[in-house]
Amino acid sequence: MLKMNVPDMTCGHCAGVVTKAVQSVDAGARIDIDLKSQTVSVETSADAAKVTQALDAAGYPAQAV
Repeated sequence: MLKMNVPDMTCGHCAGVVTKAVQSVDAGARIDIDLKSQTVSVETSADAAKVTQALDAAGYPAQAV
């Protein structure tokens, strides 16, 4: 389980872009987004660095929590 802070994620559109970015690395990932705390929890077998790179590429840099 990866838990990341995504400070630039502020709305539903942002959450959709973040979801698509994670799914580009692992289409079967389980994703839980909390806009209020700006956190994303991802249950995935993909490498954490690849998920973070995908988020960076989508314009939503993330830091592990």
